[in-house]
Amino acid sequence: MRHTVPHAPQFYVTAPQPCPYLHGRAERKLFTALQGENAAELNNALSRQGFRRSQNVLYRPSCESCVACMSARIRVADFQPSRTQRRLQKRNAGLRRLATSAWATEEQYDLFRSYLDQRHADGGMADMDIFEFAAMVEETPIKTRVIEYRCDGRDPAKLVKGDDHLAAVCLTDVLDDGLSLVYSFYDPTLHAASLGTYVILDHIEIARAAGLPYIYLGYWVPGSRKMEYKARFSALEIYKGGVWQDIGDPADHVDEAHPLSVDPIVEQVARIALPQFDR
Repeated sequence: MRHTVPHAPQFYVTAPQPCPYLHGRAERKLFTALQGENAAELNNALSRQGFRRSQNVLYRPSCESCVACMSARIRVADFQPSRTQRRLQKRNAGLRRLATSAWATEEQYDLFRSYLDQRHADGGMADMDIFEFAAMVEETPIKTRVIEYRCDGRDPAKLVKGDDHLAAVCLTDVLDDGLSLVYSFYDPTLHAASLGTYVILDHIEIARAAGLPYIYLGYWVPGSRKMEYKARFSALEIYKGGVWQDIGDPADHVDEAHPLSVDPIVEQVARIALPQFDR
């Protein structure tokens, strides 16, 4: 199915698929191609409206009977780490950050496979081979970086892994107003390091140093155990009802899994604010 806005990118809707977050529900996505000389401008504009990037596509959930998936971002200037998060930062002082271009390596893929096999063996990426992994990393029309975290010999989280061991990787888009964490994965044997949380904390520091106001975390889903960790970050906003708002008490959003109505696709597309491209 296709929906269009005059003189604008074309929007499409996927067929319903089993929801990966809420059991027994189906997900559907609204998406458009991300390509050409205006790709960065389009990505910036739609990211501010709850869209996410996957390779050369921008998408956001558009389910028929549910609006539980809400884009989440952290206000960098207002963020204050909790006591637990401060301890985590100290615990991982032995990790060295290395930012590279969007280029996949076999070492990254090996870590990716270990992560999937241990954490998401039944997920949609479980069968991804090295060529598909390379496409996920390298097929980007915008400014994207691969952020690696390596042991430097100081033994992160008191677990010996050896000097220069690749502990975590994050595929990160650079937006005009922040950093978007497209996908991250890490060594599943380093349980005590809480590397998923640490990667977010470190990206907050990167954004602060660069003067960028937001960290985009993808979707937060009330009622999904997979997404609970995002609500533990202070200064967290969610995109709900067409506006960004403070998350407040996460329990207040549980009923979004059972809305009385969902706006038709045509109305959703009509409300998307698009940049004015030169023609």
